[in-house]
Amino acid sequence: MGRQSGFIAAQTALAINDVNFVLIPEVPFRFEGKNGLLAHLEKRIKKRNHAVILVAEGAGQELMEESNATDESGNIALSDIGFFVNDKIKTWSKEKNIETNVKYIDPSYIIRSAPANPNDSVYCARLGAHAVHAAMTGRTSLVISLIHDQYVHVPITMAVSKRHTIDPEEDLWRDVVEATGQPLLMT
Repeated sequence: MGRQSGFIAAQTALAINDVNFVLIPEVPFRFEGKNGLLAHLEKRIKKRNHAVILVAEGAGQELMEESNATDESGNIALSDIGFFVNDKIKTWSKEKNIETNVKYIDPSYIIRSAPANPNDSVYCARLGAHAVHAAMTGRTSLVISLIHDQYVHVPITMAVSKRHTIDPEEDLWRDVVEATGQPLLMT
């Protein structure tokens, strides 16, 4: 999850506050070098003996071999950044003789199978009710959204007209950097 936008990763890091590094598609990173992920990871491990790295699906794709394969929807199949980061850290820790116990967890199905909390249940019920009312009045090709405490009809063409991504210069990314303690850029 997080194919081209790191919102889920960023908001998860803020919600659980146990994450030390967040890698998202909008913010390029490197493994090597004085300001690379591995240098910062080494400092973190020496200081605290552990680190949690949260990686969005589309992060670091430029670091891996490009794939011309497509998925069932016709989208370019992304390389698995999770396995790539996992392998890179294991190789690096052996070379540096740093004892590590790397755990790789792909939470995509865990997230999808989690029960909704009461707020989510109410919100989804309200969205569904408004969608039914829209359909009963003949309105189609729209999505229901909550904007300024009002349920509104948004034309699908408008909803998908622009990809929403994290701006590394704005609040959300700044908050993630402050919460994790990671550098603004790791390049």
